[in-house]
Amino acid sequence: MQILFADKFPAKQLQQLQASGYATIFQPDLQAADLPANIAGNDVLVVRSTKVDKETIQAANNLKLIIRAGAGTNTIDKAFAAEQGITVCNVPGKNSVAVAELTLGLLLSIDRNIPDNVRELRDGQWNKKRYSSAQGLMGRTIGIIGAGSIGMAVAERARAFGLSVLMINKPGRSQAILDRMKSLGISTVESIDILVAESDIVSVHVPATDSTRNLINAELLSKMRDGAILLNTSRGDVVDEQALLDAMDSKSIRAGLDVYPNEPGQAACEFDCQLAKHPNVYGTHHIGASTEQAQSAVADGVLEVVKAFENGTKLNCVN
Repeated sequence: MQILFADKFPAKQLQQLQASGYATIFQPDLQAADLPANIAGNDVLVVRSTKVDKETIQAANNLKLIIRAGAGTNTIDKAFAAEQGITVCNVPGKNSVAVAELTLGLLLSIDRNIPDNVRELRDGQWNKKRYSSAQGLMGRTIGIIGAGSIGMAVAERARAFGLSVLMINKPGRSQAILDRMKSLGISTVESIDILVAESDIVSVHVPATDSTRNLINAELLSKMRDGAILLNTSRGDVVDEQALLDAMDSKSIRAGLDVYPNEPGQAACEFDCQLAKHPNVYGTHHIGASTEQAQSAVADGVLEVVKAFENGTKLNCVN
């Protein structure tokens, strides 16, 4: 079985695959536009953020399995892959801690204006008067949208900072999740409207689907408190870009973002994004899962998917 890695992948797990007899082609610098010319002859394609579109799938003459080394699969044409008999699998839950850590990092950065502090010091400016004003986190309320592994990891860390945590009372949650929510002292409300209205901070942790596209829209933003904080480390399409721009101007909402609509498909390039440029935004470069701890855990998950597939099991199939 020949596996093409079109994104970064830890050397340790790559060597484990090779030792198990798999042929591996490691081309981490491939871009989406390069894939059609490089996919032929491969049985498995492993990607992180690189887009896998219809053209790539059509160019594949032996492809049986696409693995998203992570959770979100919105960059892969899953429907067309299914039409061609190609299985798409992901590796969910392995990067939860890394994303949660960045989420709290963005929150702290906003509350204490850390990036602006750093910039002025580097510019040779001392401005203690400006930066001595911060509300702090203890005693405030964070509303978390999404009670998956990342949402729960954020809740755990938020409680450690003395934040009260709200989640939506959603039917059908497993007893394990309910027990975990109870142990963390998480309160629930009956709707997303109530959650955003009662929160000082709103943190979004949902997948990109048709039902979540523009979930954070003008109507919902209008219910947020003036000066509230919005955190999005999930997917850019979850937030209506223009609605958030308007809300930041009219309600002084501040935002910590790791994801954006229409993100580039390549690792380094120019990026003209009005959200990223807005003075109320502290943003990062979609790096939520980019820690060594997370990537090692995800890589172990990729190995599990490959070996299960070879033995006739489709682990974490999403199409």
